[in-house]
Amino acid sequence: MQSQTISNSTEQSKSLTLSAALQVFSAIAVGAALLFVVGFAPMDVAHNAAHDARHSFAFPCH
Repeated sequence: MQSQTISNSTEQSKSLTLSAALQVFSAIAVGAALLFVVGFAPMDVAHNAAHDARHSFAFPCH
């Protein structure tokens, strides 16, 4: 019974470690994609997208 508890604990620990690594990788991938998409977009497209996002969050920008 105790060995089963230790086994379950070890599996949960591995699962949490994998989950944390997946979250970090996902954040880096989304950040890099956003950087490259905005970096290669024409300036007026990037400005209009940011402007529309500010308005959608009810943030006054002008």
